[in-house]
Amino acid sequence: MTVEGTTRSPAVVIEPPRVPPAAPVAAGGAGSVRRGGPSRTGRRLAAADVGAMLGTAGWVLPAGLLGPGVRASVVLLLGAALLLALNAWNAAALYRPVLGAGVLEECPRVFGHGAVAWCVADAVTGAALPMTAIAALVAGHGLTAAAARGVVHAAHRRSARRRPRSTLVVGTGPLGQRVAAGLVRQPEYGLRPVGLVGPVPRRLPTVAPLPVLGTPGDVVRAVIQNTVRDAVFIQPPRPELLRLFWARGCVVWQVCAEPLTARGAAGNLLGFPCRRVDPPREYGPGRLMKRALDIAVAATALALTAPLMLACALAVRVADGPGVLFRQERVGQDGRRFVMLKFRTLRPADEREAATRWSIADDPRVSPVGRLLRRSSLDELPQLWNVLRGDMSLVGPRPERPHFTERFSRAYPGYAERLRMPAGMTGLAQISGARGAASSIEDRTRFDNLYIETWSLWQDVRIMLRTTAACLRAGGS
Repeated sequence: MTVEGTTRSPAVVIEPPRVPPAAPVAAGGAGSVRRGGPSRTGRRLAAADVGAMLGTAGWVLPAGLLGPGVRASVVLLLGAALLLALNAWNAAALYRPVLGAGVLEECPRVFGHGAVAWCVADAVTGAALPMTAIAALVAGHGLTAAAARGVVHAAHRRSARRRPRSTLVVGTGPLGQRVAAGLVRQPEYGLRPVGLVGPVPRRLPTVAPLPVLGTPGDVVRAVIQNTVRDAVFIQPPRPELLRLFWARGCVVWQVCAEPLTARGAAGNLLGFPCRRVDPPREYGPGRLMKRALDIAVAATALALTAPLMLACALAVRVADGPGVLFRQERVGQDGRRFVMLKFRTLRPADEREAATRWSIADDPRVSPVGRLLRRSSLDELPQLWNVLRGDMSLVGPRPERPHFTERFSRAYPGYAERLRMPAGMTGLAQISGARGAASSIEDRTRFDNLYIETWSLWQDVRIMLRTTAACLRAGGS
């Protein structure tokens, strides 16, 4: 793997001034990524919201603004719960630092969430509060929350200036050098460049001389040695580098140099629109949701299809002799190997042929019963046991044999990226027509990576429904 823009000519060795390692950042500190929850600043912002709610209750209850004590308590509790839910749902803006932004940028959401929460609490409880009371609640809580959040942001900025986080700038061109020099001049962003990632430029930066890291190995060593916590991408992010930084717990920022790419940018870096690039959902709690869906559906399907599977097994045994199940080693998530189960539809000459020969349409080795099982995809039913065991998922990139995985990973860029998620019984490529010997590996790779980058639980359900419909039409999966 090489960084975009590098060549395969002999490496250029550069001896730049040594950059001293940054002071280690405590786990969960500003800028660190904790996949299980928000950063330390995010937790402080959540605490500020809770404190603002308690402060609101402290003056609302004694003032009798909400009527009798019981009713007032119910309205306050419900409103507080709704506020926290809204803020957590919008955590991308309210519980996470944004470069170049602060409490003033958050005020519209803080007041908007307050208005929604208090109005809904009033409607649900039937309190029928006068508009003056609701307006007082929204304004009082909003001002208190904004003040508390302002204190947290001020402390975060002081900490960022005092202990800037080691940062790699991905991009060695003029813009990358300008951004690196600007971060050195303006420490208030809390990012201290310790290297540039990319091909060696014709002219090395002079304002802020930095090491130029040309290979992923160099990047990994720099991340470890300098305790890098942030990566600023000037060029469009490459999946390989993104995964490398995410795996090391780094926060990834994308600088939008062109106006057309600035949509969705929440902050700015040195005047450039800047957005935070979060890991796809396979890194987060979505993995647990996907696994729960796999277990529920696979267990139910195994129970419902048991008679059908028994009939398939008997048909294979009568038509083709002993050896009903076909076992073959496949490559799953993160390169782990497992034994995949299928109903046997042909008998290979030997183990080597089974591991290295590509299956083709109208293969003469396929028996009539096997051809029927393949057309209806009934030969895949034993893989429900693989799903239940955790070897596979219901939806994901189709697993391939080790021989072909190694071969395709060398020949097709992005093929190895398919191993980011569990292998599946079906997938976006299959329902989109990129299956079988007639489809190209490039097409399958593109569909599989698109599925991973846009994963959602509903997308899995949709793919399963479309696969079921295809199977009922005897079109295969």
